[in-house]
Amino acid sequence: MSRAHDHDTADGHAGHAHSHAPVPVSRRATRLTLAALVPAAVLTLVGLFLLWPGDLKTEPWTGAVNHDGVVASVQIIDCADAAEPPVQTPEQKAPPVCGDVVVRLADGKVVTTAIPSGPGAPEVEAGDKVVVMETESFEQDGTIKYDIADHDRTDGLWALVLAFVGAVIAFGRWRGVSALAGLAFTFAVLLMFVVPAILQGSSPLLVAIVGSSLIMLVVLYLTHGFNAPTSMAVLGTLTALALTGGLSALSVSLLHLTGMASEESLYVTFVNADINMPGLLLAGILIGALGVLDDVTVTQAYTVAELANANPNLGFGGLYRAASRVGRAHITSVINTIVLAYAGASLPTLLLLTAGGAPLGEMLTNEFLAQEIVRSVVGTIGLISAVPITTALAALVSSRGDGKLATPRRTRPRQADALEQAWGLPPEADAFRHPAPARHDHG
Repeated sequence: MSRAHDHDTADGHAGHAHSHAPVPVSRRATRLTLAALVPAAVLTLVGLFLLWPGDLKTEPWTGAVNHDGVVASVQIIDCADAAEPPVQTPEQKAPPVCGDVVVRLADGKVVTTAIPSGPGAPEVEAGDKVVVMETESFEQDGTIKYDIADHDRTDGLWALVLAFVGAVIAFGRWRGVSALAGLAFTFAVLLMFVVPAILQGSSPLLVAIVGSSLIMLVVLYLTHGFNAPTSMAVLGTLTALALTGGLSALSVSLLHLTGMASEESLYVTFVNADINMPGLLLAGILIGALGVLDDVTVTQAYTVAELANANPNLGFGGLYRAASRVGRAHITSVINTIVLAYAGASLPTLLLLTAGGAPLGEMLTNEFLAQEIVRSVVGTIGLISAVPITTALAALVSSRGDGKLATPRRTRPRQADALEQAWGLPPEADAFRHPAPARHDHG
């Protein structure tokens, strides 16, 4: 692994974000790394083969037909003159709005419908792109009724996605492209393997384990290159992920969580009653934890690599202690991030429970909030365990046990960069920017 990486670095190719020469990795460390990674990759492929879903049988769509359209005009009238005044609940303080909306559908047909009313109803004006729902009237058989269901957000979402892609590529360049490719692969695994396999009755936990392992093995190497630090990040993530899965299963069992605390979960059981809902909860916890675990493990692995590169004389203990200090600072900030993310997702439920006057003890032990607490606590414990595990693995393969200093590698003359050319300066020597250790002859 180290030879190929040295070659890429020397030639100026961006194998990963760090252009420094890595500390030489011993053959023993390479063999140990492959001995752990190869079985993990083989088990992932075997699980993918065994759990791969066949043709997913879905029920034909029997709901309302939707049409794309553009609002041509909006005419507001007094609600007292409306044929069907909108229903106003006592909690609604805003006065109702009555009138007609003329919409030109995508096929050229022009329809007239009432202004949407009620909680969460879309507010429309001329020129808005909307989704019009076509249904058959219950009052008059054979009469088609049109209602504005929602805004058409297609153009806005495409613009947002293009802005996201442009920002990633502008900042990350080719590494940004590889990160986007990894993101696309993640979505492909979730939509083509994880979701269909769960719908076909496979164990959600097993599917999540295989899917998470596949995503991690491909995405981490795709975005960070095939080298020792990435391999240590993969091993650290696998170990922490296994610990997170075990703690999640134990917590769900001890707290008697059913995984059916939300309306979405209840609706899933109506669609497919064979789905293991506690297992689905575990799968969600595992996949959610993976997104933060790989961030922590990659940071720790490359921190150790940079420390070893800056001071090749550091042994295992020195590398571990120095990188652990960085990991502690990282974890303390990530913990707050995780809790705030789950609190934001469950904010409507918090408002509902608080408005209902439920005591604090009942709020916290409510199953929906208990699920979020389990997600936060178990995910945090997994993150904390990932730091010492990954740091130890990376320090093991980066430290030099013989106590000798690393021999500086030969480098090609560097061309002046844009800033140096603008100021008329000669190219700054690499040895000045990143001093290589002196070579000592040990007789």
